[in-house]
Amino acid sequence: MRHSVIPGSSGLVRPMRFLGDPVLQAPCREVTVFDAALAQLVEDLYATMYAARGVGLAANQIGIPLRVFVYDCPDDEDRRHLGHVVNPRLVTADGVTVTGHEGCLSLPGIEAGTTRFDRAVVEGVDLGGEPVRVEGTGFFARCLQHETDHLEGGLFTDRLTGLRRRRALRAAQRAPWAS
Repeated sequence: MRHSVIPGSSGLVRPMRFLGDPVLQAPCREVTVFDAALAQLVEDLYATMYAARGVGLAANQIGIPLRVFVYDCPDDEDRRHLGHVVNPRLVTADGVTVTGHEGCLSLPGIEAGTTRFDRAVVEGVDLGGEPVRVEGTGFFARCLQHETDHLEGGLFTDRLTGLRRRRALRAAQRAPWAS
């Protein structure tokens, strides 16, 4: 039996940033230094994501405006996808569009039907600066699109229109975490 380190086991749970925080509204900076601090950031992202019971987390959601996200997310066939991407770019989002419930750790308790493509491809690098390409379908594709949106300064509520958007934002204003 092979033993491996559990992602996030050496990380710290960091405070989450919520809707209205300026760090969530601005595009994040590229990572240029690949060192122990970056590795610790990835560990902290995992620890924070797991503590919040999420399936993905972007660095700006814990107040760090760098282009990094982690994920531990199933696809529609219940296959687990686990990893991180540094300096990710959404290079493909295609296929059919699907409207499904979507939430966000930066808007806890708020969900709305959000339209996303059912296939996504993200390219970036790993902690060592080596190229990575992550392809996802179904729910995992939704996760990849959601996390890359965060790094561009967007939230899933930005994709909503009409009554769905008004309801989600109204609920967010009444939420206990709202500032």
